[in-house]
Amino acid sequence: MRAAFITGGSSGIGFAAALQLAAKGHDLALFARDAAKLLDARAALLDAAPSIDIQTYAVDVANTEALTEALLDATQKLGAPEIAIASAGIAQPGLFTEQPLDLHQRHMAVNYLGTLTFAHTLAGPMAAAGGGHIGFVASGAALFGIYGYGAYAPSKFALSGLGEILHLELAAQDISVTVVYPPDTDTPQLAEEERTKPEITKEITADGGLWQPEDVANKLIKGMLARHAAVTPGFQMTALHRFGSLLAPLLRWHQKRIIARYKKR
Repeated sequence: MRAAFITGGSSGIGFAAALQLAAKGHDLALFARDAAKLLDARAALLDAAPSIDIQTYAVDVANTEALTEALLDATQKLGAPEIAIASAGIAQPGLFTEQPLDLHQRHMAVNYLGTLTFAHTLAGPMAAAGGGHIGFVASGAALFGIYGYGAYAPSKFALSGLGEILHLELAAQDISVTVVYPPDTDTPQLAEEERTKPEITKEITADGGLWQPEDVANKLIKGMLARHAAVTPGFQMTALHRFGSLLAPLLRWHQKRIIARYKKR
């Protein structure tokens, strides 16, 4: 059993996945920006699985050079991973013309380019080690355009496209690539998201339900091991993924109706 590498591994879906993989006996390499949170996560994981080896790296996934160096160091210490999950991400909703350009760029740098670096760096070592499984954490916001997500959603749309292509291209190296599209999930990122989310956006997304990170992580890991291209937790995400082009006109009408009501106030 080879190691598991996880970005965003100190909290949310990433940490929930780390707990489940630790329970299976995988050594772990965790990558996140906050060194203190990483140490807390490491301690919690060792309480649950004291016999595994855990390496932690305080790194911003948007820093290509630093992330690449950390991934290569982890590969040297633990070997090429069997499971690699890119869960690191940011989400700061707001209106397109009111958010600075650098915030749009930051979303792309973290959510898309960080995942791209992660997969590109690990694909070769994983192939040489006999293959494995790569997972991308996208979003329900990657399935249709949502008012207020002009900075966030495009980065997840891009991530979805990358996952679709790599699912095909890396199969020859016995590497499966799976993209999960979670609905709202009870994580620190969602709490941060609520701080800047426009009221219209809150109403549009209010009926999407709230998932727990361990449930999303469980579905992702099962989907990865089954070599599925996509994992869609819940009925709504499944319907959007399968029938998004048919539902798009209705979803746009629904949003425009809410937007018009707010403009009348």
